[in-house]
Amino acid sequence: MENIPSLLLKRCVSELAKLPGIGKKSALRLAIHLLKHKPEYAEALGNSIIDMRQNIRFCTRCHNLSENELCEVCNNPKRNQQKICVVENIQDVLYIENTLQFNGTYHILNGVISPMDGISPNELNINSLLKRIEAEDISEVILALPTTIEGDTTNFYLYKKLSEKVKSITTIARGVSIGDELEYIDEITLGRSIINRIPYSTD
Repeated sequence: MENIPSLLLKRCVSELAKLPGIGKKSALRLAIHLLKHKPEYAEALGNSIIDMRQNIRFCTRCHNLSENELCEVCNNPKRNQQKICVVENIQDVLYIENTLQFNGTYHILNGVISPMDGISPNELNINSLLKRIEAEDISEVILALPTTIEGDTTNFYLYKKLSEKVKSITTIARGVSIGDELEYIDEITLGRSIINRIPYSTD
């Protein structure tokens, strides 16, 4: 990719290649694609990215994407505000919402505990979850974290922190295979796993 004739094109390719899942060949293909269209096409794309980055916030309650202080889920009186589904990231909220099987609220940890990667509980949105539990009337916490070693470690940590503060702590049913991330599970399986959730056990 060093023989790109234009410095402007080379810079664009370099920036696009920083996106996850985009290598330099794909970045070059995308850049050429933009050049083939009218300037308005690239301007609309660029403006939408700038607008998104400048104006999207994170919900002060659950850390979901929001354009206001509270996200649409937290601000919806029709949602069951007594149930919290704890997930790893924002994408997981979207996957669960697509199943149409959950009507509670969420709490996004923004990761899972992983000593190998240097991610401790302090790096995650756990303290804000504990504050929610103390301040709100929560009847159930659903642990919908990946069925990986890191996810199980985080589940165990949260259970120890919450077991005396919440009436019910459940986890998604093991229709989800061990080692699965939520993003790779089909909506029907994920929906059934939420409906058929079971009490969390440390056994």
